[in-house]
Amino acid sequence: MKKRLSLVTFTAAFIGITSIASAECTVDYTRTACKGQEAISYKKCDGKQSCQKVKEADSLHACWQAALKSCNNGRLDITKYKKITATYNGQQLIGGHGPMGNPAKKGKNFCLNSRPDLNQCQ
Repeated sequence: MKKRLSLVTFTAAFIGITSIASAECTVDYTRTACKGQEAISYKKCDGKQSCQKVKEADSLHACWQAALKSCNNGRLDITKYKKITATYNGQQLIGGHGPMGNPAKKGKNFCLNSRPDLNQCQ
């Protein structure tokens, strides 16, 4: 009986670890480049305007934070705007902004268009 209980406990622990390890946070990036800066701006997506990246996140909240952080733009004269959406284990996350960055209660975009690090092309 003890051996069977140990096996059941081990199996339950293994399933729990597997489900944690299989959590997937997928962040979708779409960049708008400053005029003439498309090649450099899109380089992070292998030369494409849009791409997906899997981020490490062990919870829905951690995935939400990773998506929000992905809005950060340190290349003010290269990337004008980013649209960031994300899914956690296939579930679409709500970012609170529409496709153009305007506040939208159920919007999927995480990037507010009036952020000081966006829309700053020189």
